[in-house]
Amino acid sequence: MRVFKEEQRFNQLWLIALIAISAIIPIILVCVEYFKNQNSISTLELILIILLLIFFSGLIFIFKLSTKIDELGIHYKFFPLHLKYNTISWKSINNAYIRTYEPISEYGGWGIKGGWNKSKGKAINVSGTIGIQLELANGKKLLIGTKKQIEAENTITYYKTQLNHSNNV
Repeated sequence: MRVFKEEQRFNQLWLIALIAISAIIPIILVCVEYFKNQNSISTLELILIILLLIFFSGLIFIFKLSTKIDELGIHYKFFPLHLKYNTISWKSINNAYIRTYEPISEYGGWGIKGGWNKSKGKAINVSGTIGIQLELANGKKLLIGTKKQIEAENTITYYKTQLNHSNNV
């Protein structure tokens, strides 16, 4: 029995820089206003505004995509939106393979995306351009991002072989 496990987070340098700038600019503006006119807001309100800006800017970093592939199927969880794994059984999967994709043009970016091209299906990803493409028995498609292309591919191939062997017996 093989088990593939992977966890990914939003930790791209460009994203961290963008969020930092998006937080720093309002903090600077609030501080400038506070020091120009200290009657505009209290010191406590200033501190609260700064803490809230930092808190909300950092929320994206609690998101985590967890993927597991085992004898039951392919499981995924996008915490905190999913508190437990969503399982797609092998019986529900017509085809599973690894492919390169374009996150922005195919799905509209990263996260949980429906994509503007409905023929592509749904994507759950946090970075990169490699994914586990699932074509489901109900006709739907799901792409789960991965950074462990070879390990995922080997595990999928292993279970495809096991399932084909058990169906032929």
